[in-house]
Amino acid sequence: MAKILFIMTGSGTWTLADGTAHPTGYWADEAVIPLEAFKDAGHEVTVATPGGVVPPVDQGSLSPDANGGEDNAARVRAIVETAPEFASPVALDAVDLADFDAVYIPGGHGPMEDLAADADSGRLLAAALQGGKPVGVVCHGPAALLAASGEGKNAFAGYRITAFTNAEEHAAGLAERAKWLLQDRLTEAGIDVVADEPFAAHVEVDRNLVTGQNPASAPGAASALLELIA
Repeated sequence: MAKILFIMTGSGTWTLADGTAHPTGYWADEAVIPLEAFKDAGHEVTVATPGGVVPPVDQGSLSPDANGGEDNAARVRAIVETAPEFASPVALDAVDLADFDAVYIPGGHGPMEDLAADADSGRLLAAALQGGKPVGVVCHGPAALLAASGEGKNAFAGYRITAFTNAEEHAAGLAERAKWLLQDRLTEAGIDVVADEPFAAHVEVDRNLVTGQNPASAPGAASALLELIA
């Protein structure tokens, strides 16, 4: 059995360029699908957030449209509301990475607000990378990579990843209102971002790092991370 650390956003809003607080959080199926996959494989999951707050879910990610219909939306909502892992997070600054075998970060715009600049999250990610522990990150979750530093540069510089793309942000209608775009900032940090077709499932694996481009990529990213853990 492996112990997997879920680093999750603690922010329910994303500050746009005009100062507007856009409601957000984590994207439900990017957390729920891997949580189920990891637990079904016999692994243990611990959620950690900045300050140990309960991670807020993006309400838009609970809609029938976001989940392929009402039946699956109801199932996802039930897991979000009842999973003990989401209800009882630990504080990021109290996490000892030695207690864990792998790290996973779901997206949603929340990580753009807090994890992108969170020193504790960045420290844990850099240590996991250096220690060869599997790291999985999906959609806007790669914003957290921006806070990971090592040897005077971003710890993930030179790694091949994927993440929510500029094209997808434009299609979602928020690119023009954003302070910055994820693909741009990752590229500026020296990370090689590989973009596939908007909203198509796309997973990249580079050494011990697994990344998924968008919500549709969460199942594949979870499977790839399980292979690395095994």
